[in-house]
Amino acid sequence: MTTPLSGTLRGTPDAARQTCTASSGADRWGVVPDAVGHGSVRFLAGSVATVDALAGFSEPVRAWFTSMFPAPTAAQAAAWPAIAAGEHTLVLAPTGSGKTLAAFLWALDAVMSGGPPTDAARRTRVLYISPLRALAVDVEKNLRSPLRGIEHAAERLGEPVQPVTVAIRSGDTPADERRRLVRSPPDVLITTPESLYLMLTSKARESLRGVEYVIIDEIHAMAATKRGAHLALTLERLVEIAEHPPQRIGLSATQRPLEEIARFLGGHEVDDDGRLHRRPVQIVNAGGTPDLDIEVVVPVPDLGAIGEIVEEPIGGPLAAGPVRRSIWPAMHPRLLELIRDHRSTLVFVNSRRLAERLAIRLNELEAEDRERARLEALPPAERTAELERTQGLPPPPVDLVRAHHGSLSRAKRLEVEDRLKQGDLRALVCTSSLELGIDMGAVDLVIQVESPRSVASGLQRIGRAGHQVGATSKGKLFPKHRSDLVEATVVARQMRLGAIEATRVPRNPLDVLAQQIVAMAAMDDWPVAAMRALVRRSANFSELSDDVFANVLDLLSGRYPSEAFAELRPRVVWDRVEDVVRGRAGSQRLAVTSGGTIPDRGLFGVFLPDGTRVGELDEEMVYESRPGETFLLGAS
Repeated sequence: MTTPLSGTLRGTPDAARQTCTASSGADRWGVVPDAVGHGSVRFLAGSVATVDALAGFSEPVRAWFTSMFPAPTAAQAAAWPAIAAGEHTLVLAPTGSGKTLAAFLWALDAVMSGGPPTDAARRTRVLYISPLRALAVDVEKNLRSPLRGIEHAAERLGEPVQPVTVAIRSGDTPADERRRLVRSPPDVLITTPESLYLMLTSKARESLRGVEYVIIDEIHAMAATKRGAHLALTLERLVEIAEHPPQRIGLSATQRPLEEIARFLGGHEVDDDGRLHRRPVQIVNAGGTPDLDIEVVVPVPDLGAIGEIVEEPIGGPLAAGPVRRSIWPAMHPRLLELIRDHRSTLVFVNSRRLAERLAIRLNELEAEDRERARLEALPPAERTAELERTQGLPPPPVDLVRAHHGSLSRAKRLEVEDRLKQGDLRALVCTSSLELGIDMGAVDLVIQVESPRSVASGLQRIGRAGHQVGATSKGKLFPKHRSDLVEATVVARQMRLGAIEATRVPRNPLDVLAQQIVAMAAMDDWPVAAMRALVRRSANFSELSDDVFANVLDLLSGRYPSEAFAELRPRVVWDRVEDVVRGRAGSQRLAVTSGGTIPDRGLFGVFLPDGTRVGELDEEMVYESRPGETFLLGAS
């Protein structure tokens, strides 16, 4: 089997020799040491013959895979040996390269061929962590096909396999479903960082003691934030209760430098002398240069004229401001033309308000054009009569485009996503809600209004188009003004080169540490040395000093540096005689109700008279609104 490969597989030389051989002599690849002490195997551009990457899988899995795909992708062929060896693995591969299946397939095979669990209460063996609830739902849907396919292949071959159950635990999961997951845990649990934290801070953690694989998708979206630091501590808490330390598998299409992300993924081990040692992480770099077709589109002759005054205001105390030249009258028709010329389009914007306004205006323009075409098709006499009849009336509404953002309810988001996939809608105007990894079907064009602000974000968004192996991602960037044009041009150039911004993992975010300490103490009594060792195992807190850790414990236990803090309530008990930290009454409730690092924006639900939830509004808009005021949400 020959497969064109391009990129770098980072791992041990022995593992690399087991997965690839040169097609035309040893000069096709070489092994060199890298900065972290591993080997680096570089695939040169060209055709490389590979040993069967599926050799380690069971017969039903091999039969299903070969019936569905001509060959493993470069990411899959490189990742499976490291995952099969039980190594923590970081996979960098372009969008649509099959990296999610690369992470899941070995774990699914282990579950299906491993027989029924000995303890049904600890059944969960695979944990998938997603930064987005929508991505979690998408992955759950996409797992159904391989699971059914492998079961059918096993039935044809006459080989018994264990049926795999999959469930989602997120903020959208109803309370009765959460209780059911505790009573009857699934084999594969799909969750978010915050939901995993909540499970570990409740009796639900008993269902996680048998976890063997932890898959972290879109790891770049969390590594550079406090949310990532929170997740890193949560993973160390999972290691503490698990029967065996789970294998960690990180996935992303946009991450740099890989060594920093790998350090975040793996964390550290602490030896008997208290010294830290990095957990080894195999880095599979199948990234290469992205296959992009990007164009920066300026729909007006002169961007410098945008904002010029075209009509002076009429004097008087109630006079409005001057009328200024806008880019939107030129941009709206161009966007509509592109949407009509393509089968399925995603239009990304940088704010929810713009998503709503743009979706509404595009539908209005489409309705006007359809009405104009209808009238022109009529005979002259009928056209005149119809014009008189419809004078002053708006054209019939159309549903060509819908808005998609985080303020819409889960049901509405799923509805518009499914309608786009089925072809009922031609486009969605969305924010970052559809940026990460979500399979939106046969999207053949992505439009970005304004600069995406970062190369990584641009690659994620443009990568939604042609989201399949070997496809070219087609995107168009529409800057709104001159400085935006400069930024969009630079971002587009860096995207073509794959020059992603460097990621920096936050060091010692003490607010995150304080939250996790309260959660840990609420569940168990902790010797201070053991708690400090667990915290330092995470990459974010590996440099935490004893003094700073003690100061955080002082603060949480009510020992404040000044009387100005006296009104603050202690959250834990620090027994300095036994050197043990314990939880106080109510500390578990506090940890659960105040968990995570996503800020509380004071959202208000929006409901129709029949009780249907449409979405939500933030506190500022509700405060500024007045009774009787009309607004649109979800372009509905």
